[in-house]
Amino acid sequence: MTYPPIALTVAGSDSGGGAGIQADLKAMSANGVYGASVITAVTAQNTIAVTAVHEVPAHLVAEQLAAVLSDLDVRAIKLGMLFSVPIISAVATALHTFDGPIVVDPVMIAKSGDALLKEDAVAAMVRDILPLATLLTPNLPEAAQLTGTPQAETPEAMSAQAAALLALGPEAVLMKGGHADGQTCTDLLVDGTGILATHSAPRQATKNTHGTGCTYSATIAALMARGQGVEAAVASAHGYLQAAIQAADDLRIGAGHGPVHHFHGLWG
Repeated sequence: MTYPPIALTVAGSDSGGGAGIQADLKAMSANGVYGASVITAVTAQNTIAVTAVHEVPAHLVAEQLAAVLSDLDVRAIKLGMLFSVPIISAVATALHTFDGPIVVDPVMIAKSGDALLKEDAVAAMVRDILPLATLLTPNLPEAAQLTGTPQAETPEAMSAQAAALLALGPEAVLMKGGHADGQTCTDLLVDGTGILATHSAPRQATKNTHGTGCTYSATIAALMARGQGVEAAVASAHGYLQAAIQAADDLRIGAGHGPVHHFHGLWG
């Protein structure tokens, strides 16, 4: 009997089911991986807005991590919404000795514009979490905030910000270009040797893109749990995400920014 590899997501809960823990577990499952979870915050949100955030106590985050890692054979970890300095500290301490790949999605702002990382936690994220990252996956606003520079508007500026982020500790950076202008979205995968890969796709005419960042990073982590390297995992995850966006309108979930279709290959 073949048993599935296990990946772990450490993130916030989205009551609307389109992003966060819920999106991560769907993406992992859709890509043939058993997903475990550590919840850092409970949000009240739907496709329109985040109306409340309740922070999980840091000691309980640490206890969740200890429970999962002491029993499950976790092959890769995805970090999403960490929200506060105490949670960041608890996660960094727990994962200091983890020897598998860690994909860090520096979740800061929801699709609705609501803050998902406290302002005083940005420095802790840079100091304690980025050095743990096998791969950091910021969108353009997040990359600008992490580097303290204006949002990149050109491939050259994206490359420069990636280099600045690499200097903060991650082994590789995936600069996601979905927030750029134009009809083509381009992602740059960069490590210390330079640009490893460029992934481009036409901008799809849909408002249903809630959870794209969570889905992308969770899929990469899932594929790395299955043994793929960074370049192969990013390439496969990019294709999976584009198909999930293309099928998003078939779901018709909510009145705002609906989710992508994680199970487009199975139903819908």
